[in-house]
Amino acid sequence: MGIRRGQSWGSPGALPDGSPIVTSDAEARRLVEAARRRGETLPTVGLAGGDLCRTLGGSGDLARLRDGGRLLACDLGSVLLDGRIHWFVAHLIARRTWLSGRVLAVMNAAFWGDWNLGPRAHPGDGLLDVSDADLGLRQRLAAWRRLPSGTHLPHPDIATSRLASFSTSFERPVPVLLDGVAAGEARTLTVRVEADALAVVV
Repeated sequence: MGIRRGQSWGSPGALPDGSPIVTSDAEARRLVEAARRRGETLPTVGLAGGDLCRTLGGSGDLARLRDGGRLLACDLGSVLLDGRIHWFVAHLIARRTWLSGRVLAVMNAAFWGDWNLGPRAHPGDGLLDVSDADLGLRQRLAAWRRLPSGTHLPHPDIATSRLASFSTSFERPVPVLLDGVAAGEARTLTVRVEADALAVVV
């Protein structure tokens, strides 16, 4: 089960022998996508880098992963992009450009590189943190300055929600990034969380 109020999350645990270790969210996503498409059980994954690792307080210390890290059950995001399913471990970003137009950020992890895009996001709460906005240039620049600290939220013109599933459409297809990797363009996105789907060690 995921996090519960007043209880610690996860348990002490070393990475099982032979388990994969990844240094980025993109690597973790590739493992998940490959296993899902083959119908296989997801392996326990050691996190040695990436935004999910950072959100979970991971240090990238390989010795800790093998000798006494923390075992956590993390959520996964899944998305139908115009009918084709994909997965993401940390975040989904849909936008044509940062400078203008609508920007959709779906966060399982708190961080997207140097930006704290989802300051309330928790990878074990069974929810995805969604920010959806189309700001004017002045407001956009002001929000950018606050992104590293996460203080761009709350904002009266950024719609935020914490959801287990949702669907949205753009006026025309937009590029979609899953864990920082281009997944093509889509007009309609149907997103849901798979709670406690991925076991990780940090």
